[in-house]
Amino acid sequence: MTAVTDGLSRVERRKAETRREIIDAAFTCFAEQGYHATGIADIAARLGIGHGTFYRYFANKRDIVEHVITDLIDRIVAALGAENAPDAVSTLEAYRAQTERIGNALAQIFTEDPRMPQLLISAAGIDDAMRERMLELFEMTTPLTAAYLEHGVREGYLRADLDIEPTAQSINGMILGSLLVGMRDPSPQRQARLSAAIRAVMYDGISRR
Repeated sequence: MTAVTDGLSRVERRKAETRREIIDAAFTCFAEQGYHATGIADIAARLGIGHGTFYRYFANKRDIVEHVITDLIDRIVAALGAENAPDAVSTLEAYRAQTERIGNALAQIFTEDPRMPQLLISAAGIDDAMRERMLELFEMTTPLTAAYLEHGVREGYLRADLDIEPTAQSINGMILGSLLVGMRDPSPQRQARLSAAIRAVMYDGISRR
């Protein structure tokens, strides 16, 4: 996990670092023992802090997962702004370059910590509310991807007969599949090949002929 600390006071910076350290320790415990088998004591012991310190930053271990998912959503949305916004390009060539930028940005987000894909996949098993949260997260990506397709159809560089929603879901399914592969092989080289393959399928399947 990373955090923006520029412009913060020394105290604020230390708080941000402690918060990040707790998240990192929790990730390690979840990966080694599983979420349900991990207790606050395990996380605190790994860092050499007391329970009171933990509770100054998080209400419970589930709160950590909520924080990570919220941060992930914010970073994904940020990666889709400016030159990567849905209406930022007007040609297939520019769209190719845009999707490559987006693919690289997402790969960086998901591979900065190789435990991230594992957490996302396993989070649905925490409880019913978290399962709904994860479903909402994946459902949120459909209108995001659809916005790019709709713009491409309007601009004429994607097929006019494109069935937008299921196409967006199919693209997102390929991206989710790459996350699953990343759990076994998180190397940047493997992720780069997967990203290139996904883009190749997209262009060959939905570009206007």
